[in-house]
Amino acid sequence: MRVGIHPVSRPVVYRDRAADVAFLTRSTADSTRTIEWEDGNTYPVIDVEVSSASHPFYTGNSRVMDSAGRVERFERRYGRAASLTR
Repeated sequence: MRVGIHPVSRPVVYRDRAADVAFLTRSTADSTRTIEWEDGNTYPVIDVEVSSASHPFYTGNSRVMDSAGRVERFERRYGRAASLTR
């Protein structure tokens, strides 16, 4: 590998707020916020919305999509004319 062109890989904690789960792994991502991990060391923490602990594909739980609510929200946001131009 050429020196100086690759990002630094370091231990980082990814925290899934929806499932209340945290993972310690290596990453090039950095954060100013930190968390004390189970081993007593302090690591940067990155909060994520979805991980394998909360994603329906991995958990086996399915979600019912409210398509009518989505259409109404789109029409409210962009107007009725935008949905009729298709």
